[in-house]
Amino acid sequence: MAQISVQNTPVTILNIDDQDYISLTDMATAKEGDSRAADVIKNWIRNRYTIEFLGTWEIIHNPNFKVVEFDHFRMSAGLPSFVLSASEWIDKTNAIGLIVKKGRYGGTYAHKDIAFEFGSAISVAFKLYLIEEFQRLKSEEQQLIGWSAKRELTKINYRIHTDAIKQNLIPSQITTSQASIIYANEADVLNVAMFGTTAKEWRASHPELSGNIRDYASINELICLSNMENLNAVFIEQGIPQSERLMKLNQIAIHQMEILERHENGRNLLN
Repeated sequence: MAQISVQNTPVTILNIDDQDYISLTDMATAKEGDSRAADVIKNWIRNRYTIEFLGTWEIIHNPNFKVVEFDHFRMSAGLPSFVLSASEWIDKTNAIGLIVKKGRYGGTYAHKDIAFEFGSAISVAFKLYLIEEFQRLKSEEQQLIGWSAKRELTKINYRIHTDAIKQNLIPSQITTSQASIIYANEADVLNVAMFGTTAKEWRASHPELSGNIRDYASINELICLSNMENLNAVFIEQGIPQSERLMKLNQIAIHQMEILERHENGRNLLN
């Protein structure tokens, strides 16, 4: 669940089966208030144009849509006696574009395509602001996904890195505690090359922060760390001494960060 603010009205968004559904109930509240929101939705659904729009959307996206029932509603739409609720539309036609939820965050929700169309029933301005805020939310989500993906990539490469340490730097007869010291030492080779500090020194300098230095790294820094972990694993296998590897990795970090920082957030390189 997510929430955006459209002209000072909070609008809830649910993600169902990787599709975004926006609360028509919240949107209708902006027009008539909580007490009349359901009436706004009912009046919109009973409109002939709305029935045509909903039915056409379902035909395109829903192979199980009951077209015969849709034709029945289409012929009746616009008559003074015609009344149709979202629940009835869903039950009779097997529609998936509208969803009615009960309980917390309950109300009538619509697929974003339909919700944007419903926005016209509120006002042109509301519709445009809704689309703008929705797009802003999606952009923020993509940035967060990108950061998480880079963080996971760094973790995967770190496992490759530690395997190289185990195979090439750790003697066969060594205790677990001794091995952990070597792992930490090698991890700090990357930390010093990238951040100019060890993990211990960073924690001492930032006692107010939880996690570790990499949790606060930028996307560009995580990209660079990912590359460095792979390279350090190769350097270890080649038998290059730690002091030499540190100098090499530091030079690589400086060079790669200069390239990445020339492109805003590294987007031009990632796309």
